[in-house]
Amino acid sequence: MEEREFWVVWSQISGIGPVLLQRIRQQFGSLAAAWRVDPRELGAVEGFGRQMVEKVAIARSQLDPQKVYREHLQKNPHFWTPADADYPRLLLEIPNPPPVLYYRGQVEPLENQGIVPAVAIVGTRYPSEYGKRWTWRITKALTQRGFAIVSGMAKGIDTEAHRACLESGGRTIAVFGTGIDVIYPRENANLYKKLQESGLLLTEYKSGTTPDKSHFPQRNRIVAALCRATIIIEAPARSGALITARIANEYGRDVYVLPGSLDNPNAIGCLTLINKGAQLILGEDHLLEMLGEMPPLDLLPTTTSQQLELFAEPKSAPSVELDPPLRQVFDALPPEDTPFDAIVAQAGMDAATVSSALLQLELLGVVVQLPGMRYRRSP
Repeated sequence: MEEREFWVVWSQISGIGPVLLQRIRQQFGSLAAAWRVDPRELGAVEGFGRQMVEKVAIARSQLDPQKVYREHLQKNPHFWTPADADYPRLLLEIPNPPPVLYYRGQVEPLENQGIVPAVAIVGTRYPSEYGKRWTWRITKALTQRGFAIVSGMAKGIDTEAHRACLESGGRTIAVFGTGIDVIYPRENANLYKKLQESGLLLTEYKSGTTPDKSHFPQRNRIVAALCRATIIIEAPARSGALITARIANEYGRDVYVLPGSLDNPNAIGCLTLINKGAQLILGEDHLLEMLGEMPPLDLLPTTTSQQLELFAEPKSAPSVELDPPLRQVFDALPPEDTPFDAIVAQAGMDAATVSSALLQLELLGVVVQLPGMRYRRSP
């Protein structure tokens, strides 16, 4: 219970993100022990600069861990931390698992253990009739084979996948980029109610958190991490679904793509993924056959060397006008390879905002992510 409390308390400190929390825990054995060490010892943790050490020292002098935990529990009664036995196993295998994962709906313990297989289905918010039709066909086929369907409850392909799964009597999980009590988009209010009744809602954002564009790329990493495979139905050249595909590949998950027409702008991202090595879907039976060949859970690759190069570096960085937060992060990134936490320290922003900005900069083609949570500007 004590360690659970400290996952909550540490996550309240601005600038302490999932990656840094993992390093703190590894350095000191537990977050509870780390809270009690001399602040100067935190300087031994990679990514902990002088300013961050001072920030933690101030926070520790002002925060009562038990009081923080009790107040958090009153407003957010249902959540897991990595210290909990029910925390989803597949999330523990990634380098940046959510420190606090809030939930509503029906919990399936076997699902959290990774025994019940899950597949992510994502795509554009503005699908064609072809995209909608094949979302339903694929979702129904997967549901009948016992797969859980994971998506982000965004309008478009996400919504179609959730609805198709529910109507087929299957199990579906929606990952939010808002608080668990905030329905977004609002037109999905009925879907939200049905998901609570027979599915599961997840988010790393506390109750009351409203939509923010920086949250959704972060949401995508949870969607990808929860699943053994990710399916991209339709996606334009610049799409959040492509972020999910890239993250899934980085985590060692399989990526499958529905082919589309060159005349359809929403198919260009999918065709690009196929060209770079993603698995091509030739029909429901073909997809089920490929999914049946996935290795056992314990044999999933743990290094990027075993994964496909789905996201090759662009030849040159496009000339784009960046919003102020993106510009601040881009300016904090030198041309050479740089660890994530060094970028956070240089930018002077919290880790979640920097991570979201980096994902958006990747999508714009001006930043490249490298193995080990390192980044550099595109050549």
